[in-house]
Amino acid sequence: MKRLGLFMTVIMILCITVNAQKQSNRTLVAYFSATGTTEKAAKQVAEVTGGALYEIQPAKKYTSADLDWHNKSSRSSVEMADALSRPALRSQPKNLAAYDTIYIGFPIWWNLAPRIINSFIEKGDFTGKILIPFATSGGSRISNAEQELKKAYPNLNWQKGRLMNGATKEEIKQWTKK
Repeated sequence: MKRLGLFMTVIMILCITVNAQKQSNRTLVAYFSATGTTEKAAKQVAEVTGGALYEIQPAKKYTSADLDWHNKSSRSSVEMADALSRPALRSQPKNLAAYDTIYIGFPIWWNLAPRIINSFIEKGDFTGKILIPFATSGGSRISNAEQELKKAYPNLNWQKGRLMNGATKEEIKQWTKK
């Protein structure tokens, strides 16, 4: 009987510890993905960090014609040519206050974060949050996009971002532990 009681106590302590660890993960992985590439990276970041996944969606979905960067009249070209463009969002996370760390993922467009990322940041209260950008790209680095976000939102607590092209799970683990 005594052993059973001890065994039950140990089980209860383990359950409480696991539950506390789950509740203490206050990480959100928010991402915008027009073609699915950034979504794959976001899912990896969420898996490694244990963070909740949130897709930043435009009110009007982008078509392949909208994404034609060779066409100066395409939706993405027009948005990126206008620094004040703020595409409408379909929704916003319900409770940003529940998160301490927010990873923000996006494809790099014209060496910048797409304007919908500005919409997302400007619609939420990120005061006191740690923001960590990550990106995917066909040829650009993340450095300019990072610098422009920091310049546009200097009062936010930005941490070093990462380009996710080809990142392994181990590399993501190393990056997210910093």
